[in-house]
Amino acid sequence: METGMLTVPLSHKPLEEVCDFAESVSIKALEVPAEPGGSHVDTARLDRKKAVAIRKAVEARSLYISALACYTPHLTDLACHEEARDRVLAAIDAAALLEVGVVCTLTGYPAPGATVMDTIRQVLPQAFAPILERAREKGVRIAVENWPRTCLRGMDTFEALFRAIPDEHFGLNYDPSHMVRQECDWLAPLSLFRERLFHVHAKDALIDRARKAQVGILGEGWWRYVLPGFGEIRWGEFISHLRQNGYDSVLSIEHEDAFQAPAEGFARAAWHLEQFC
Repeated sequence: METGMLTVPLSHKPLEEVCDFAESVSIKALEVPAEPGGSHVDTARLDRKKAVAIRKAVEARSLYISALACYTPHLTDLACHEEARDRVLAAIDAAALLEVGVVCTLTGYPAPGATVMDTIRQVLPQAFAPILERAREKGVRIAVENWPRTCLRGMDTFEALFRAIPDEHFGLNYDPSHMVRQECDWLAPLSLFRERLFHVHAKDALIDRARKAQVGILGEGWWRYVLPGFGEIRWGEFISHLRQNGYDSVLSIEHEDAFQAPAEGFARAAWHLEQFC
């Protein structure tokens, strides 16, 4: 298993500089945003020549791209569904050019006027049909993150989603921090959905129990996202369960810790995870 990173906090830097930094802190893989006008992968302008240049820059530092990221939450909104779908399709085409096997995205918010479960059963199969058709054609897998503002929340929604969309190219970009903040079991999905683990985010959540006892779970300020090593998750145990269930790929550090600078935070998280990888 290897450490990687979602490069969003470093998007203002040239890709070569991001690669140099990753190499310097023993990060092996990059999860790179792919969108029109993107600073590292511009899907509106990407062609075979540009794709070769990107791969050379990455491989020259003994790195690889674990996934392209296209986190649009609007696939379920009729008002902007087509634009969101086209963004994901473009990311799939970019992944094929870059020889990257995974595109990470979101299920989308619950559809206007519908419940989460109704959205999963009635809206998402149609919304993802053209995306999965393109993914099969290009040999790319689609990994949806379990961000609880979308339709992936507790494990009941995971089960419903994979019943509604049983396609073998459709799986999870699993982020255990989202389970922590919902007070769900963050280990159980590793065995229950082992065949759907396509990509994994390394992010944690810090719980302020005194604050939670004061404001309740519907209150604010009792949890926040932090980097691995600074929250609730026992990463050695988590990684052991990943291996036990057949996952031995990347742990992509997602830096959303407001109290740590990007470079220092990535370095600390990578050093913490490396002892278990």
